[in-house]
Amino acid sequence: MFGILLVLHILGAIAFIGPAFVMPIIRRSARTVGQLHFVIGITTKFAIIPKIGGTILIITGVWLMIITKMGLSQMWLNVSLLLSLLVVVMIDGWIEPRMKKIIKILSESQDQGNEIPAEFGLLIKKIVPIEAAKTAADDCHIGAYGH
Repeated sequence: MFGILLVLHILGAIAFIGPAFVMPIIRRSARTVGQLHFVIGITTKFAIIPKIGGTILIITGVWLMIITKMGLSQMWLNVSLLLSLLVVVMIDGWIEPRMKKIIKILSESQDQGNEIPAEFGLLIKKIVPIEAAKTAADDCHIGAYGH
């Protein structure tokens, strides 16, 4: 049972962390409004992966804590669990509403030519620090389990 939970936990971590590295790179590759619209559409569809991965990560992490009888006695486990929960909530409450606003702006801008609207850059800059914080929190989580 421990081995299966550990594999699920690691796969959940990969699903949780992977998109944080890939999505910004994909977004930066767009040079026209059409490309940006396509890229945003793809990244929006893949946004469910970190949510599922984060949920699996948290559930299997707690389950592993129970099986190994660690409970909440280890500070790094508590911090890791808290950061993971915070990131999952942040995706829903912070990043997704801003992405919806960006999609709306892009839809309105598609008729105005190929140039990416300046407003897009401002909205992305509001998301980028959050994505960077997510990556840092994920790195903390990996470091804790690499222990």
